[in-house]
Amino acid sequence: MIVTERRGTKQESMQKLLNNDWITGSEALLRSLLIEGVECVFGIPGGSVLHIYDAIHDLPDFAHVLTRHEQGAIHAADGYARATGKVGVCFATSGPGATNLVTGIATAHMDSVPLVVITGNVATPLIGTDAFQEADITGITMPITKHNYLVRDVNELPRIVHEAFYLASTGRKGPVVIDIPKDVTSQKARFDYPAGTPRIRGYEPETIPDRGQVGKLIQAIAEAERPVILAGAGVIHSGASLELLEFAGKTRIPVTTTLLGLGGFPSAHELWMGMPGMHGTYAANKALQNCDLLIGIGARFDDRVTMKTSGFAPKAKTIAHIDIDPAEIGKIVATAIPCVGDVKSVLRLANADAKPARSDAWLAEIQENKLRYPLRYTDSAAVLKPQYVMEMISETTGGKAIVTTDVGQHQMWAAQFYRYSEPRSLITSGGLGTMGFGLPSAIGAQVGRPDRLVVSVNGDGGIQMCAQELAICAIYRIPVKIVILNNQVLGMIRQWQELIYDNRLSHMDLSGSPDFVKLAEAYGVTGLRATNKAEAQEAWKQALELPGPVLIDFQISQEENVYPMVTPGSTIDDMIMGDEA
Repeated sequence: MIVTERRGTKQESMQKLLNNDWITGSEALLRSLLIEGVECVFGIPGGSVLHIYDAIHDLPDFAHVLTRHEQGAIHAADGYARATGKVGVCFATSGPGATNLVTGIATAHMDSVPLVVITGNVATPLIGTDAFQEADITGITMPITKHNYLVRDVNELPRIVHEAFYLASTGRKGPVVIDIPKDVTSQKARFDYPAGTPRIRGYEPETIPDRGQVGKLIQAIAEAERPVILAGAGVIHSGASLELLEFAGKTRIPVTTTLLGLGGFPSAHELWMGMPGMHGTYAANKALQNCDLLIGIGARFDDRVTMKTSGFAPKAKTIAHIDIDPAEIGKIVATAIPCVGDVKSVLRLANADAKPARSDAWLAEIQENKLRYPLRYTDSAAVLKPQYVMEMISETTGGKAIVTTDVGQHQMWAAQFYRYSEPRSLITSGGLGTMGFGLPSAIGAQVGRPDRLVVSVNGDGGIQMCAQELAICAIYRIPVKIVILNNQVLGMIRQWQELIYDNRLSHMDLSGSPDFVKLAEAYGVTGLRATNKAEAQEAWKQALELPGPVLIDFQISQEENVYPMVTPGSTIDDMIMGDEA
């Protein structure tokens, strides 16, 4: 689809790349990326990176997707990284090109996504002179990157690229920026790519757990009667889903998975309680509030999970926290048993001694809550319900599609009513909550996983922030299925204004939005529309049968709300269940 075929054998290609030739900085950069295994780069050219794009012209093995906006490029790289577990890469020019990446960098930083972001800059003598299209991107992005580099010496470029990939992909993963002045990309040097693991002063991620702390966790489980596991994105980043499944099974501890942790534990499992927090399930929230042992695994106790922190898990005698980042442990909630290390390593160690907790009565109580208070809605044959749309998509895909979302009500319905059975199946902006993320991240996910069905779920507000990337779907025939839950308003804004601001509706009306079917067709993408259940079923059936990209405009009611809901300032057991509950 996008990724080019490598010429010759892998060994021959690698040997050619490693040749100790005199080449330009641009050629050195591209060679370095290929050596690091980069399959595709997303980006847009500009004056400060034209030497790099000129070098791409002579390198047929180098795959590049020309997006229509820099934000589309970085969200696509982000989606690629989340879907594959590899490092995503994007290019942008200096000044506005680089600053257009900032939201995407912050998105990746908040969600611990490994990216290498390569920006051009003005020539070295012009730095600091307010030259045309100059911006201090290393300074701008310092708070939202794991590390960043300004390359002043072409001889240092291979080492810096090698270090950047190591930093992005180890420890707590995250984005790294490499800013390269234009003159550095044209200077020549002998290519010498470093071998082995980089040694970076001050950077030694702690991945091996302390056996004593794991022993304390096992002892706490043996003494607990109402234990709960809160599993987050760290389970997925670590590739520890099977270890978590084994741990929960051996200990008989119920599991709730955060928004970014969905798919890290199978939703069909009897021990899964659903998602917790502001729009979490009754069973999950009540379990967190009544547990005597809380085990956080690769979760950072985000405020949308804990809500009123002082009232979070008030009955927990012990809180344990497993995380690769020691800075997260104790940051939000007091932690009695800190287990610093890679989640997979910690769980493997714990599984060697794990035994069942005394949780039979507790599990029966949770099962009763799951049966009495499931997620529900009032269905209708005449009015199309967004919950029904997500259930339909879940059932027809068997929970095995990769689902990307934008941010808003549709994001929560996708979290609640799609049943994720595998890790890396949900790609969404959790920490930053970035509108415009859904479509370009789906493009990146599909490029990275051409073997999987990718469904992009969007609201009619967020889709318009990066709708220009529909062109990429059409040009490259990227077969994403683009779902719009179209209620003609900024849905979550309207819901908050209704429930929290005394129904004082202000500037949330999107009734002037375009005809999305015509918009899709203008870009060369098939467009379909559905206004009731029968039409929804037929449109989705057509979308799955068509080989290329398809956009489906599912028209839903403006008044539909996401329930349950916990309002800000409340504890997570103080839930508004909605009229249907």
